[in-house]
Amino acid sequence: MSMDIKQIQDLIKFVSKSGVNEVSIEEKDFKITIKTNQEPTYVTAAIPAVAPVAAPTAPVTPTTAPVTVVATPAADDESHLITVKSPMIGTFYRSPGPDKASFVNVGDDITPGKVICIVEAMKLFNEIESEVSGKIVKILVNDAQPVEYDQPLFLVDPR
Repeated sequence: MSMDIKQIQDLIKFVSKSGVNEVSIEEKDFKITIKTNQEPTYVTAAIPAVAPVAAPTAPVTPTTAPVTVVATPAADDESHLITVKSPMIGTFYRSPGPDKASFVNVGDDITPGKVICIVEAMKLFNEIESEVSGKIVKILVNDAQPVEYDQPLFLVDPR
């Protein structure tokens, strides 16, 4: 298995936009490490090796990876609230599947380690866990909406 230049370029673009500092992929016949000069953002995600275009590919199985969520105070009259931001670019999902209940709703209490949403990036479904305790005050993103790195997702009233 090897990667073609287009796949490597796509991976470099993804890494640079995601805020991840370094990604390493190692297979028996190749190894690739991509490093950026950005400040660390403490995102942990499993990135699978991409199959070559010419070879038949198996469907990618969704995986989950622990992701550190950076919580910073919100501005203005909501200054006591904590803003939970997206640790990566991707697609925001409120539930684990189309017919499943949302991970959290407005008014729900959360604690560190509780899964609050999923951000899908490059066919990987990354469970986003809370870093704070409190109550969900507002959900700032619609289900299945694209999100950017560092985009506010939730407002939390800390406890």
